[in-house]
Amino acid sequence: MFIFPAIDLIEGCAVRLVRGDYAKKTVYSDNPAAVAQSFAKAGAQFLHLVDLEGAKDGTTPNLETIRDIVAKSGLKTEVGGGIRSEETIRKYLDAGVYRVILGTAAITQPDFLENMVAKYGEKIAVGVDIKDGMVAIKGWTEVSALTCDAFCEKLEKMGVKTIICTDISKDGLLSGTNLELYRHLGETYHMDIVASGGVSSLEDVAALEKMGLYGAILGKALYTGHIDLAEAVKLAKGEGK
Repeated sequence: MFIFPAIDLIEGCAVRLVRGDYAKKTVYSDNPAAVAQSFAKAGAQFLHLVDLEGAKDGTTPNLETIRDIVAKSGLKTEVGGGIRSEETIRKYLDAGVYRVILGTAAITQPDFLENMVAKYGEKIAVGVDIKDGMVAIKGWTEVSALTCDAFCEKLEKMGVKTIICTDISKDGLLSGTNLELYRHLGETYHMDIVASGGVSSLEDVAALEKMGLYGAILGKALYTGHIDLAEAVKLAKGEGK
């Protein structure tokens, strides 16, 4: 399993929100490239970036910050947040991003998603954000009419290789992750599943690794010191505990 340390961006700074609430924002660093470099030194190979401003309005206000992070960290970087056009996809890929994550567009523009998967293959991942069993969109501000399973079935048929699934109710609370959800997804679908939301202890990491998941995203727990990244990377490789 791979560990994806996360950096959420607003106005060029690394921030964290609680359950996606923009009013509950904590700024952790005004130098996210340095944060990413520290992740690389701890042994991480991947980085999960979210442009929280882009998630709301579909623009790319943090593009230059992301370009700087990719160049300085050397990490395989995936980016999500407001990616709703091929032009935006190309901007990020040209900036050196490893893959882009489609969220809202994957729900509201299924033909667009299908075309992008056909054209860019594994460079396209899909964010599956779950709120009370339903898929949420637009920076978690709206809930769609699709259930988690109905959406995942569509994605698998379409040829999507990687999904990043977040249980919004767990995000940013340091209360543990939804192990049953990820066990179900891992056993049901032939896609690479990345667990996100509430992964807040080395025990969570170990449990997800035992399921054979592809990846786990670590956010707030890294910034608060609840998880040591180097230890998490070891656990994800099946080493340590």
